[in-house]
Amino acid sequence: MILIDGVSGVSGGEKQAALTVNRYYDLVSLVNRWSACFEWLGVMMSRLSVPVAAVVGLLSLVAGLSVGNLVGGFISPAASPFLAVGGAAIDLTPVWLKDFAVRTFGSYDKVVLLSGMAVVIGLFGVVVGLLSRRRRTPGLVLLVVLGVVAALAVWTRPTASAQDVFAPVVALAVSAGTFVFLHRLGGLAQLPRGRAAEGMSRRSLLVGSVAVAAGAGVAAVGGQLLTGRGGIEASRQAIGAIVPTVVAPPIPPGADFAADGSPTFITPNRDFYRVDINLTLPQLRAEDWQLRVHGMVDRELILNCVDLKSRTLIERPMTMTCVSNEVGGPYISTANFTGVLLADILQEAGVRPGADQVLSTSVDGWTCGSPTAVLTDPDRHAMLVIAMNGEPLPIEHGFPVRLIVPGLYGFVSATKWLTDMELTTFDARQAYWSQRGWAQRAPIKTMSRIDNPGAFGRIKPDSPITGIAWAQTKGIEAVEVRIDHGPWQSAELSTEVNVDTWRMFRLRGRWEPGNHIAEVRATDKTGYTQTPDRATPIPNGANGWHSVQFTVVPYPKA
Repeated sequence: MILIDGVSGVSGGEKQAALTVNRYYDLVSLVNRWSACFEWLGVMMSRLSVPVAAVVGLLSLVAGLSVGNLVGGFISPAASPFLAVGGAAIDLTPVWLKDFAVRTFGSYDKVVLLSGMAVVIGLFGVVVGLLSRRRRTPGLVLLVVLGVVAALAVWTRPTASAQDVFAPVVALAVSAGTFVFLHRLGGLAQLPRGRAAEGMSRRSLLVGSVAVAAGAGVAAVGGQLLTGRGGIEASRQAIGAIVPTVVAPPIPPGADFAADGSPTFITPNRDFYRVDINLTLPQLRAEDWQLRVHGMVDRELILNCVDLKSRTLIERPMTMTCVSNEVGGPYISTANFTGVLLADILQEAGVRPGADQVLSTSVDGWTCGSPTAVLTDPDRHAMLVIAMNGEPLPIEHGFPVRLIVPGLYGFVSATKWLTDMELTTFDARQAYWSQRGWAQRAPIKTMSRIDNPGAFGRIKPDSPITGIAWAQTKGIEAVEVRIDHGPWQSAELSTEVNVDTWRMFRLRGRWEPGNHIAEVRATDKTGYTQTPDRATPIPNGANGWHSVQFTVVPYPKA
């Protein structure tokens, strides 16, 4: 623009020319302003392509959840929106579906759940993007809805605190901010070439998307590391060797037929079955652990690990069984456990008349109800366990302290990461699985399983048939096997260790080549013989004879 007012010596023609130039510059400025407005309007009104919209929605959701998981790692694993939603899903899962998951996927049921959640959340992110191809509002509304759901999932966890909600709030803010950012880049990238602002192009969208994906990956890995074992494994290792006061007798020769296909009598820690509701392992250091014994008692007790280690430590082999075990299922294992008799603890607390239930609680809020009469009976050997097979409890099996009660299925006796025991009544309080229709009292049933041959296995004509039988607190008296629905044959039993452990069996013979079926049944020391009538594991344990089909392969002719 040319300034001429107040300048002397300028002719009228020159002034007119200057005014014309000024008007031209004004017009150009106005056009530029309107062009910018129309360009912005074009960005706002442009329609994202389907692939771009899907990527925008997906990356926005992934970024928010990854940062939420990172923040949860600093606060508490329970604060992670992803894990909280997963935990809520487990709590709300119908019993039949939970039973199907355990039966079908075994100890990988949590992996399947998390993988399924990841797929569903990914699809939700894609939907967020597709519904927002022209305007951001639908996507932002859906992200807010998901954020509220995540916050409610975190808030309703049994161990939630007010600060835990910070993680889903941050996750929502990151998702929304990322969505707005990528949506704008996507809109600019959709404009015809030459109209997009400088630097805002398809390359900008690609760079922005890669940056968001990389940041989300770093946040996800960081969150996983923070919620991992961290100092818990160091705490476990610092305990050192745990020397029992009363050492278990050596396992006698002949306690298993492992050479012929049965399990070893003692299950290595790495192979011990694990069934629980935890998506991540609870983090509880031994030096921070406390157990409160309260309720209908004369004296409330607060115990720590030093207290337990200073007491009489009993070492005893015991077989544990999960109620989810199908006929012939894998959820049974045996270990040498070391701990303190619970009967002594409860006697010290002074159980009041009428307290028929001990409600034990895990650090994650899971609850378990056990009959008081069983826990106060010293002959039942209920224990607060601190060691397993000569080493501190593995983290996945309840470190630093867990409860074990021989003769009861785990859901009414085997609280891991134990922090609280309340003396109460079955009428007053219901435990986690009792609220879902499972039995209140669940003694382990007399059962047996064929291990060799396996289902549809191929064996030689002289291969023995081996397996296990169990009847905790009663003991196994006899095991019988029959082939092709013929007469029952008495099997050889392994050396008995104690009535709280499994017992192996072996049937020798020479089998005809071809296809066969073998069935097994056990009789306990009360005289009870397994029923052939099948029952599902829920609500109080499976029933029925285990059978396997197998093929006998003849020896090659000389």
